[in-house]
Amino acid sequence: MVDASPSKVRFRLRRDGGESFLAPWLARWWVKALIGIFGLALIAWLLIWFLFARGLPSVDNLRTYEPPLPTNLRAADGTPIYSFARERRVQLRYDEYPKLLVDAFISAEDRTFFSHGGVDYPGIIRAMVTNIGRSGRPVGASTITQQVAKNLLLTNELSYARKVKEAILAYRIEGALTKQQIMELYLNQIFLGRNAYGVQAASRAYFDKDVDQLSLPEMAYLAILPKAPSNYDPERHGDRAIERRRYVLREMQRNGYITAAQYAAADATPIGAVKRTQPRYDSNGGYFIEEVRRELIEKFGESAQDGPHSIYAGGLWVRTSLDPRLQDLAQKALQDGLVRYDRGRGWHGPLGSVDPSEGWVGRLAALNLGVDYDDWRIALVLDKAGGAATIGFQDGTTGTLPASGAQMPRSGTTTSAFQAMKPGDVIVVKADGGAWSLRTIPAISGGMVVEDPHNGRLYAMQGGFDARLHSFNNATQAMRQPGSTIKPFVYAAALDNGMTPASIIVDGPFCIYQSAALGQKCFRNFGN
Repeated sequence: MVDASPSKVRFRLRRDGGESFLAPWLARWWVKALIGIFGLALIAWLLIWFLFARGLPSVDNLRTYEPPLPTNLRAADGTPIYSFARERRVQLRYDEYPKLLVDAFISAEDRTFFSHGGVDYPGIIRAMVTNIGRSGRPVGASTITQQVAKNLLLTNELSYARKVKEAILAYRIEGALTKQQIMELYLNQIFLGRNAYGVQAASRAYFDKDVDQLSLPEMAYLAILPKAPSNYDPERHGDRAIERRRYVLREMQRNGYITAAQYAAADATPIGAVKRTQPRYDSNGGYFIEEVRRELIEKFGESAQDGPHSIYAGGLWVRTSLDPRLQDLAQKALQDGLVRYDRGRGWHGPLGSVDPSEGWVGRLAALNLGVDYDDWRIALVLDKAGGAATIGFQDGTTGTLPASGAQMPRSGTTTSAFQAMKPGDVIVVKADGGAWSLRTIPAISGGMVVEDPHNGRLYAMQGGFDARLHSFNNATQAMRQPGSTIKPFVYAAALDNGMTPASIIVDGPFCIYQSAALGQKCFRNFGN
């Protein structure tokens, strides 16, 4: 039985002679050193905290934070036709994200997110120990809250000063926002590659589906991307991406979010991301869309600095007068006419040049070329030997272009197109049975508009053969004289004013008095 009376307790804490029981420990030098180091560290941390805390952005701005949002264009019937955005982003509420998706990001980035106060101090100590003697980029220990502070309130500068500011702001953010609000900001703001900002945009970019349709392995893959999206691109670094995804799945199992069976099934699943695509105008309406863009920039500005309704940040919804059916007809009519006119003029040469060595698929895709006409396709000459050339396409597949499919002459020469082309040439081909045949983009161009004369509505515009190949808009930028195409309008106006086909027109020279300052203006034929 233990006697816990105050007198006995005091007796046990003292030695004979009244000396404190702790006195021998406090007398040891290493204990004093530890206490001194701890005290100095505490003082230094407080000084650093107060030094860097001054002048930091207010976290209150995060309560009403509005990210840059795209401008969305609609046709006259409400059909989506294009979005203007420098950052592909779709805002979702926290409760619209699947719980398992949130669990995946917590397991990958910050497993103590719901328990820490903004900074993971044990994680910082582990990172400091790991970074001792380490070359290259240091290992970090940023929490999700710190990442929100960096992405929305600070810069990407690599310095200890920024890390201190990050920690201070993270502490303040935790006091101003709930954990759910912080996670919502994070999931909507984080950059995940392919120009996708936020998890919903990344879900569309990598898997062409919304977040509520993602499978467990797809969620785990998206969760590996915040650190370095390009390092885990499935097209270039598939093995590395699978290994990192395995780590996230293992952490999810360890944290109790998934079972061992779910882990095994997800780990055995290929990533299955869709091919990377370059944002571009749909060729159907590309010229029309560019005219809308110019008009919107003139009216609202281009970036957030130009005002709250700028086209690349203001989140505008624009209903245009475009009629998709008439646009289809206008595009096909002009393209057919240009091809017919150009037929017999030979091959006009390659559209460009790409190194056909390893990695040509990415380089060809980077040209962002396309032809929306009669199943024509962009191809790269990979090799030419004997009577055939091996060609490659933007999706990585290959085919054969026989010499018989490229017999048209090279423009301005007597040699055939097949003789003139060489590996590295970017060409246009069309499927011809089991092989391919060469096509050429017309050298001549043209323009067409479809307009309602009663109200001025513009229903369709085609400014060239294809907006992805030629951005110059002949319908609005050419500024050429109309020539004889003006005659139907002149004759129609004459008939509308009472003249008939039998009316006699005096075609002799005549003069018009303009004003006292300008005098007379006389007109006559240029020749006889």
